[in-house]
Amino acid sequence: MTRAAVRRDVRERLAQTVRGSVGVDVATRALYTMDASNYRHDPLAVVLPRDAEDVAAAVAVAREFGVPVTARGGGTSVAGNAIGPGVVLDFSRHLTGIVEVDPERGTATVEPGVVLDDLRAAAGAHGLTFGPDPSTHSRCTVGGMLGNDACGSHSVRWGRTSHNVEALDVLLYDGTRMRVGPDGPALGGAARERAVYRELHALARENLATLRTGFPPVERRVSGYALDALLPENGFDVARSLVGTEGTCVTVLSATVRLVPVPAAKALLVLGFPDDVAAAEAVPAVLPLRPQTVEGMDARLLRLATGSGAAAAAHLPDGGAWLFVEVAGESAGEAAENAAAIAASVGTRGAVVTDPGLQRLLWRAREEGAGVATRAADGREAWPGWEDAAVPPDRLASYLREFRALLAAHGLTGITFGHFGEGCIHTRIDVDLVGPGGAAGFRRFVTDAADLVVAHGGSLSGEHGDGQARSELLGRMYPPEMIALFERFKSIWDPDDGMNPGVIVRPRPLDEDLRFVPPVGPLPVRFGYPHDGGDFRQAVRRCVGVGKCREAHPSSDSDVMCPSFRATREEKDSTRGRARVLLEMVNGDVVEEGWRSPEVRDALDLCLSCKGCRSDCPVGVDMATYKSEFLHQHYRGRVRPAAHYSMGHLPTLARLAALAPGPVNSVARSGLLGPLVRRLGGIAEERRLPAFAPTTFARWFRSRQADAGSRPEVLLWPDTFTNHFSPQVGRAATEVLEAAGFAVRLPAGRVCCGLTWLSTGQLDTASRIARRTQRILAPVVEAGLPVVVLEPSCAAALRVDLPELLSDEASRHLADRVLTLAEFLDTEAGHWDPPQHGGQAVRQVHCHQHAVLGSDADERVLARLAVDTVTLASGCCGLAGNFGFERGHYEVSMAIGEHVLLPAVRAASPDTLVLADGFSCRTQIIQGAGRQALHLAEVAAGRLYSFC
Repeated sequence: MTRAAVRRDVRERLAQTVRGSVGVDVATRALYTMDASNYRHDPLAVVLPRDAEDVAAAVAVAREFGVPVTARGGGTSVAGNAIGPGVVLDFSRHLTGIVEVDPERGTATVEPGVVLDDLRAAAGAHGLTFGPDPSTHSRCTVGGMLGNDACGSHSVRWGRTSHNVEALDVLLYDGTRMRVGPDGPALGGAARERAVYRELHALARENLATLRTGFPPVERRVSGYALDALLPENGFDVARSLVGTEGTCVTVLSATVRLVPVPAAKALLVLGFPDDVAAAEAVPAVLPLRPQTVEGMDARLLRLATGSGAAAAAHLPDGGAWLFVEVAGESAGEAAENAAAIAASVGTRGAVVTDPGLQRLLWRAREEGAGVATRAADGREAWPGWEDAAVPPDRLASYLREFRALLAAHGLTGITFGHFGEGCIHTRIDVDLVGPGGAAGFRRFVTDAADLVVAHGGSLSGEHGDGQARSELLGRMYPPEMIALFERFKSIWDPDDGMNPGVIVRPRPLDEDLRFVPPVGPLPVRFGYPHDGGDFRQAVRRCVGVGKCREAHPSSDSDVMCPSFRATREEKDSTRGRARVLLEMVNGDVVEEGWRSPEVRDALDLCLSCKGCRSDCPVGVDMATYKSEFLHQHYRGRVRPAAHYSMGHLPTLARLAALAPGPVNSVARSGLLGPLVRRLGGIAEERRLPAFAPTTFARWFRSRQADAGSRPEVLLWPDTFTNHFSPQVGRAATEVLEAAGFAVRLPAGRVCCGLTWLSTGQLDTASRIARRTQRILAPVVEAGLPVVVLEPSCAAALRVDLPELLSDEASRHLADRVLTLAEFLDTEAGHWDPPQHGGQAVRQVHCHQHAVLGSDADERVLARLAVDTVTLASGCCGLAGNFGFERGHYEVSMAIGEHVLLPAVRAASPDTLVLADGFSCRTQIIQGAGRQALHLAEVAAGRLYSFC
């Protein structure tokens, strides 16, 4: 039977027996071909089970057809443990329940798809937490942590996941369901359950010497199976022996885990060292002082970082590497004293951080290391595959010296960071996995690296598991008799080899199934992709799967990515999901129709082009640009959706509407013709169309009398939204700039940034309009005049989109002149002495401003205006230009707005100002919350002239 026929039959049987969704289509399979590793498998089917009964039904179907099963949580595995060629079970969509938190016993019972941060939040209500905390804690699942025996920064204090497990409810491939823990089989348990315990006892009893001496003495020993948990002195702990088996033995249906008390107070000591070796040399002196964490980080990581990483650099002591040592205490003062004592004992420069907000900033910089390290300083790509080896802490410094030498011998580089307190080192290495001979070079390097780790008494994996990346190397770490015991253990649970085969036992080769497809030729594209060597393939390869876009709640007050995922919780609506589908498109295997693929088009449909990923993704994925490129290529020579014409050509239509705005508004809002206008324009029936202004801003400006005198000039950009819909914003900006002592000019001709054509992928038109704008503004740019842009999305287009589309000096010179109003007032109007407003405000930051422009200047200007401002941690407003107006997007658009923004606006008191510089944001707020939001220009002018 062909694979296609098996897929068809399996889908039919799954559809008959499983209540959750079942996917065998191209788009679904493309989403699940990869995790965060170097590997790729095309799954036969993907199941999102709704409950344990669904899981059992899906596994039964897999067994019926003799196909393997792979369990998946957040899909953040970097070793290839969460992908497979059979039935993939994604627990993260529905099996997310916290069944019970028992503060008396200090335990919690959870389903496998629950996100770690959600468990910690529930436990935190009782003053408790779950000790292990991987850097992916905001999106990794407890099931995945059980599979990998995950650790995290605090494992130096609380141990690995296996040290914090009480009991597991598991399902075997043959359909047996059993609960394992510190006790034996349940009285009256099934014969299969009793047989499992009998065989496990025999394995341990017959191999006591091997189990007592065959494991390296390193706390972070994650490689292989934890058979020593079956020793009598370790309590014959079957649950613990199953943690870290990477889905190769059982499927976990629920887990009871142990919780630990949250420290009363914490201080973070950051110690600076010349390099990572010097930092490692200090670790043995720190460990006896009972720290909560001892994390190491190479300074080169921050030099590559943006966002949180770059902001954190200012708060770190000088050095080429740092140790992050967290210390607990009964009070903040005691914690700070304990931290100071450690600093004194180490005898190096350090900083003690007690402010919780600053601690979070510094920790976030450390946690994003895995993503940041995927690009070397010169732009070369770096990959996992040897990213979490562990050695005894007292051997760490010597190991790092030899590891550096090994990298150099292979002509490679890598930046180190990780859990220095337990000798676990993370690194991404710039091995060439794309070009010819790359896989062979990768094999040679990891083989030598494995021998180096073993020579230092370490473990090939200290956190992420073996997966396909390291399973083949276990024979270099363990003697043959231990490998034989691993096989015996696996066969006790899974004699049919149906559970995640090819991992740990009978491994697949580490240099096969790589996700990198050598390019067969250049891929003609319109954008320049300057950060990826002009290569669209390399651009979409930026996504390494760390999954930060899958955070259901922002991990900081400023995160935007990914609004559509927060609304739907579907993998296809995450930045990672879209990147995976695009990568499959350029690879040409699962997605075979290239730019014409309807599956890719549909995967990109709910992308808001908010650009949040450009700044929030640790590797700088820019899905808005990728979507624009795809739409351009997809619709070349084809009829486009109606919304591309109505909203893509908005600047042209707005100029026509300006000839008779009153009648146009009447038609658009009439009960008879309004629905027809929306239907013909591809606009959501639920949306009210914004009214065109009776007089455009440009017309008002040119009708006024203004004496420039000898004042310095500034060019004010008349964007479509300001000019035709919100001319009061332009008038207010003019008044503020003139009050600040500047002469305001408008462009001498019709200019446009091309935003609406960019967002709908009409790149030929966008390029033509942009070049016309360049010609008109050439004298302005040459004269060095600042160009103040009031609409954040237009400013972002001028600053980054057009230079990347046109790839010429003229667009870059124009970009250099572009400023927001806040940036201009902050940097050029220091002499401006505005009267004090004294009011309160809540503020929505436009996504493009967050991603490209920044908003620090706005905060400083608002402070000068004496406006007490709360910036909402709301992410995208949900309207996002044309997105929220397009037919089929209304529900998602409003769901995004209801996440934080709209409830916060409704909760604001009537005398609290609502600030939003983006026209889309203001429109969403008025339509969704009934409040009129103001642009910064209006607040400044209103304060000057008592408008507010």
